[in-house]
Amino acid sequence: MKHTVSVLVANESGVLVRISSLFSRRGFNIESLSVAKTDNDEISRITLVVEGNDRVLEQLIKQLNKLIVVHKVSDLTKESVVSRGLALIKVKATVTARSEIMQIVDIFRGKIVDVASNSIMVEITGNEDKITAIEELLRPFGIKELVRTGKIAMARGKK
Repeated sequence: MKHTVSVLVANESGVLVRISSLFSRRGFNIESLSVAKTDNDEISRITLVVEGNDRVLEQLIKQLNKLIVVHKVSDLTKESVVSRGLALIKVKATVTARSEIMQIVDIFRGKIVDVASNSIMVEITGNEDKITAIEELLRPFGIKELVRTGKIAMARGKK
């Protein structure tokens, strides 16, 4: 089962290594990892997507909470959350294919962020399925380059 875990940590060097090594020592492969400062410059949010069973993840969360640098750990897997990813996709674009590519991007509410003589760069945000869907539709044109971010997530409501 895939789990989304949000960890609020002290914004200092070495914290990411300590957190990620805790997961790797327990045999969890980190599928996605995203880190950035929060509204407080002294705190960062680490969002991880890992695969594993509930019991082992519960133990990991307990161990994370014991670390001094960890302020709060939340398993967002069963919560009502808003989650997003970002992708930049550079697509081969002949003069004749440009309008079709632009229509696909428009349908997915993406943005054209760069146009060159033989390519178009697309920015797309959304859940993993949305990003994968536009990637598959753009693949026949020829994807020159692709980069995707890790998932970010936040619980809905007052939490």
